Amino acid sequence: MTGMHLSDELESLRKTVEEFAHEVVAPVIGDFYERDAFPYAIVAQMGEMGLFGLPFPEEHGGMGGDYFALCVALEELARVDSSVAITLEAAVSLGAMPIYRFGTAEQKAEWLPRMCAGEALGAFGLTEPGGGSDAGATLTTARLDGDDWVINGTKAFITNSGTDITGLVTVTAVTGRSEDGHKEISSIIVPSGTPGFTVSKKYSKVGWNASDTRELSFQDCRVPMANLLGERGRGYAQFLSILDEGRIAIAALAVGLAQGCVDESVRYAKERSAFGRPIGANQAISFKIADMELRAHTARLAYYDAADRMLRGEPFKKQAAIAKLYSSEIAVTNAREATQVHGGYGFMNEFPVARMWRDSKILEIGEGTSEVQRMLIARELGL
Repeated sequence: MTGMHLSDELESLRKTVEEFAHEVVAPVIGDFYERDAFPYAIVAQMGEMGLFGLPFPEEHGGMGGDYFALCVALEELARVDSSVAITLEAAVSLGAMPIYRFGTAEQKAEWLPRMCAGEALGAFGLTEPGGGSDAGATLTTARLDGDDWVINGTKAFITNSGTDITGLVTVTAVTGRSEDGHKEISSIIVPSGTPGFTVSKKYSKVGWNASDTRELSFQDCRVPMANLLGERGRGYAQFLSILDEGRIAIAALAVGLAQGCVDESVRYAKERSAFGRPIGANQAISFKIADMELRAHTARLAYYDAADRMLRGEPFKKQAAIAKLYSSEIAVTNAREATQVHGGYGFMNEFPVARMWRDSKILEIGEGTSEVQRMLIARELGL
């Protein structure tokens, strides 16, 4: 990519996903959302399209693209629906990416082909009920007993962890203490259905209602020693690097939602009349929508820049935090404004902007709160 210009290949991907979002997702997703139901058929089609394999090499069953290709797809999906977009984002950047980045040849061979095909979803068990932003406060433990890890603990708010096609959850657990008393945190792969691994019922959420989010508990859950992911004691560092990348993907998703708010508002402002003319002819409305477009465009530049730096192998931590912080905050603003443009209809769940309003808030919380992003940016500035 050069500046804002997508290559022919990426533009073709963007168009394909745009069509899929409008023709396949848009007509039915409201029903899934109302029922708190996971859209298995849509996910299967996304798998057939290769979306779950976008940033992975062909040798692992992937599409041979890069992380930016994933971001472009996420933006287009989120323009129509965030539940479907977050299912893809979490499956790729939190589920499969740790296996690809840190897994052994055997682990990659076992998991990646199915994950790239969308036949198995992976989840990322980091957050705990009492931890939140303080991921270092991990209480889940894993101790070696013979050739097994024995895991005990609880994880909260885990996306894609309890679907019928969830294949594994990678969990962070304390596996010992260093000489100076610090916790040694490691990552361990726990396949779905392992005895002692319990997936609780779905949370009742404000938004993202067609995505799967659950609490997980581990009670003397045993997995082979070979299920360690990456180096022992490097689990926390590994996940921090995964989160840096994930922030760019969440930024892309937030930009999609923000742009979807513009799309819906423009359409409605042209169709809806008041006092004898379309409401879009009123400057109060047209300026509101112009400001929404301004925010979406600027946020897109921010995530494009972060992705560009990442792909060039340059430091991108600060830019990823900026993109995630800015795009999530403008997504919330655009969703609020789009609801206002729609008036009473904006408060009705059958209108996409009502879903967008409900879906936007979590973007300021998940994968690093706005406060955490500000902390990272300040730290990168040397403060």
